Order: sequence, then structure tokens, then C-alpha cells
Amino acid sequence: MADKDFVLHPIAHIESDFADKFGIPRQSGLVDALRARVVFEPDYRDPSALRGLEQFSHIWLLWQFTQAVRDKWSPTVRPPRLGGNTRVGVFATRSPFRPNPIGLSCVRLEAVQHHPSLGPVLLVRGADLLDGTPIYDIKPYIPYVDSHPDAAEGYTAQTQTYHLQVECPDPLRALLTPEQWEGLAGVLENDPRPSYQNDPDRVYGMRFAGYEVHFTVADGVLRVHSIARE
Repeated sequence: MADKDFVLHPIAHIESDFADKFGIPRQSGLVDALRARVVFEPDYRDPSALRGLEQFSHIWLLWQFTQAVRDKWSPTVRPPRLGGNTRVGVFATRSPFRPNPIGLSCVRLEAVQHHPSLGPVLLVRGADLLDGTPIYDIKPYIPYVDSHPDAAEGYTAQTQTYHLQVECPDPLRALLTPEQWEGLAGVLENDPRPSYQNDPDRVYGMRFAGYEVHFTVADGVLRVHSIARE
């Protein structure tokens, strides 16, 4: 029988535009415009370990919810997209609050770069990870076994099409690069607020790519009021 306890060692960490949990997409792949880098830890910067990976368009990342580590766990959680009141089993969700705070994300592999001091670096798109998140493993996404078009969606079928209209004054948008705005717009369109909050006068703030972004939401429209350097 295997040992009861097993220690995982980070092999890499991610560099993303998210300095806080608020605003991070609820699932990977929701905002393909988001770009990030996977930087390997010194012991794992051997290019041989990535030989052949560039042949795949997508990869799986196994990582830790670093801001959701708890001493105790609950068998049920309340998914935000269900309004924050409906409880479902923790293993029927992708909630970060689970016995082992492990996340699994499928991201697009844009390129494998070779950095002079960091070794091989993976450029990815669509990641839903906080900046600095430790990564424990990387595996190729294999369509013929990983994709199941006929799979049942469960309660997520009723929430996947929810989007907001995003309005932002041109002078504020111009503060960001086109790539940064594309990523931020995708995040805002997917509504980063908890579903149980619906106060049209409440001003929300999130940190993105070194900026502080403030916005309100009313009648299905998200309005950006300020974008300022931190």
C-alpha cells in the first residue's frame, strides 16, 4: 500500500496579470486573450523535459490554490454562479475550498521560448491562475481522450452563457496595450462579481497588469470608471 502522505514539489510557477483573486476567470479557457508565462524552478529547467511538447496546442496545468489553504474542509460548498445560497457537494464543483487545494487548468500553449537566464519558458493563453501560483505538473492535452462532446454539463449548463456588455471611455482604454485591454475586457465581460451581489451603485475594484480598475454594473452593462497605475 502506498504511503498515506505524499509531498508535492513545485516544478514551476506562473506569471500572470492577476495580483488578487478577485477578477480571475472562474475556469481556464474562458478568456483566451489572457496571456501568461510558465517559468520553471531552477531544478527543472532542463530543455530535454519539454522535448516534443511544442507539438501540442494545449496543456494541462496541475497547481495549488495558495489562497484557499484551510485546516478543515466542508463536504458542501456554495458555487457563486448559483447565487451563493445553493449547496452542492465539493467534489461536484471546482471550488478552491477542498480537502487538497489542487487546481487543474487546460490552457493554450502559444510557444516554448528559451530564455537566457530562466531556461525554457512556456507562453500560454487562457490561464485562470493568480500571479506566482506554484505548478506541480504539466501534461499534454490529448483531444481524442480528453475531449467528450457528449458529456453532461450538470448545473453549469444554466450559467455558461452569462455575459455583460462592457463600456469603457477611450482615454481609459488607451492606457493599456491592445493585448492588455483584450484580456481585461474578456475578464469584465464574464462578470467577476459574486452572483449574489447586484447593487448598481457599488463600485468594484480589481488589480490587473499593474493597474487598479474600478467599475460598476447595472442592467447587464459593466461601466469602467477608472484605470490607474498602482
